[in-house]
Amino acid sequence: MPALWIAHVTVTDEEAYGKYAKLAGPAIAKHGGQFIARGGRYVQLEGKDRPRNVVARFPSVEAAEACYHSADYQEALSHARGASERELLIVETSE
Repeated sequence: MPALWIAHVTVTDEEAYGKYAKLAGPAIAKHGGQFIARGGRYVQLEGKDRPRNVVARFPSVEAAEACYHSADYQEALSHARGASERELLIVETSE
């Protein structure tokens, strides 16, 4: 079953986070991920407001989780740590 990788982000250091974004996109694509939404308009209805919201579609929960734990993504993530506050989850779709 396909899965969605959903991130809610507040960027606190634009320069460092830019390094993350440059590396994260190719790492996500390498694992079959495709961006559905990246920082577009949103409406916050409940919970903590984060101005950047990203959704990527993966072939499966396992592929999305493998991406997260991959060396490529972890290298990218090293630039986001300390440069952002974020929540990230993977959810299987009902398709």
